Amino acid sequence: MSERRTELQAWLWGEVLLTGLLGASLALFIAYPVLRTQYDDPQLLLVLKTAMALAGVLVAALATVRFSVEGRRVDLLLASGFLVGSLSTVGFAIIPMLGRGDLPLPEGWAALLGGLLGQALVAIAPFLHGRTRMRDWAIANSVIAAGVVLAIAWAVLHAHASSLPALTNPPGSSLPPALTSALAVQALLYLLAVLGWGRRLALSGDDLAQWLALGFTLQLFASLHLVFTPLRGTTYVAEGDFLRLLSYALVLVGAWRVIRSAEFGRAVAEERARVAREIHDGLAQYLFALSTHAQMLEAGAPIEEVAPKLKETAALAQQEARFAILALSSASGTAPFDAALRRYVEFLTADGELEVELDVDPAIRLAPDEQIEIFRIVQEGLGNVRRHAKATRAEVVIGQRPFGERFVTISDDGEGFDGEGSPAGQGLRNMRKRAESIEGGFKLSSVPGRGTALEVVLRT
Repeated sequence: MSERRTELQAWLWGEVLLTGLLGASLALFIAYPVLRTQYDDPQLLLVLKTAMALAGVLVAALATVRFSVEGRRVDLLLASGFLVGSLSTVGFAIIPMLGRGDLPLPEGWAALLGGLLGQALVAIAPFLHGRTRMRDWAIANSVIAAGVVLAIAWAVLHAHASSLPALTNPPGSSLPPALTSALAVQALLYLLAVLGWGRRLALSGDDLAQWLALGFTLQLFASLHLVFTPLRGTTYVAEGDFLRLLSYALVLVGAWRVIRSAEFGRAVAEERARVAREIHDGLAQYLFALSTHAQMLEAGAPIEEVAPKLKETAALAQQEARFAILALSSASGTAPFDAALRRYVEFLTADGELEVELDVDPAIRLAPDEQIEIFRIVQEGLGNVRRHAKATRAEVVIGQRPFGERFVTISDDGEGFDGEGSPAGQGLRNMRKRAESIEGGFKLSSVPGRGTALEVVLRT
């Protein structure tokens, strides 16, 4: 708690210092108009706008990643707001200026309205709480809805193009009241965003909130620059444009750091769930069997009858523990996986009832999750062969084809079965689910009297 309070205090002092510096510079520009610098450079303006639009799209993409992980409404509006603002800039402020110079009034006002709509979504976002169940296409739907609204607005603006107020303030003219109002609303939205994200940081400690609050502070003063020192023309570059670019860079860096942290957290949660499943499906079953055999001995069962089963179960439990240690701790490579699989085959075929040929391509690369699931699939598949197929020989191949497609096949010379008429057993369902868990394809073929073959094609 004290650490969080210290971080919040550091952010507040940084915010106060940044606000003081930006406020002093704005006051200086207002007091001394000679210090104002505006350049009529449409090429530089296009470069700046393109860079800001691209940065906005990247921030939206990163927020979308966090939304897909956590499903929070705040990330839905954040991603939608940045995407709407960036696409409005591209569609109404960048493309119309290519090869034309001045920005037409309808497109200019449409770009301003699109920016206001995006900023409104971002300003509202920190005040929302909870998660949404409708994650699929949620961001796309919101952007499409905003696009329809802006397209209608653009059509209306084009119909009244002759009566639209100017977007600039040439020397000797006054700033149109409509433009002054729009720029003031823009500044108020950024102020609301600063307060909202600062409040969210104080309440929840959201790391992204501090970066957004700092970025929107820069945006706030960039908007105030436009209110007090309006542009002379639509092709002019001013101080506020560089503040905006800096704010986008700041937010982009912060979003990248936070989204990487969210992805790491999801990976840790998935790994924990996977390890728990492996312990439950493997080692825990053998430990339960050991406990059962021990209870049988306590109940007076003949030791010569129980001892072989106890020994066999202990060996299987030991093998499971070794595989878990090797496979779960391996970050790359297949040597531990290969060794564990061969030990399992040796144990399975020790009584001579089934011959198994194992062929593992030494060049194949398997991720840790693939190693575990493939081991379980082979274990389940060979177990089915031994229990049900009445086979004398089985073959397991783990390799890759000429174009890099990795695969696992298990085939036997057993009785086979009618794949269409026979319902899938629990073992086959388990193997199919395990293949799906590593994004692999699963295919089974069996002909009565000619054996069974299954294939798992791994993700590319």
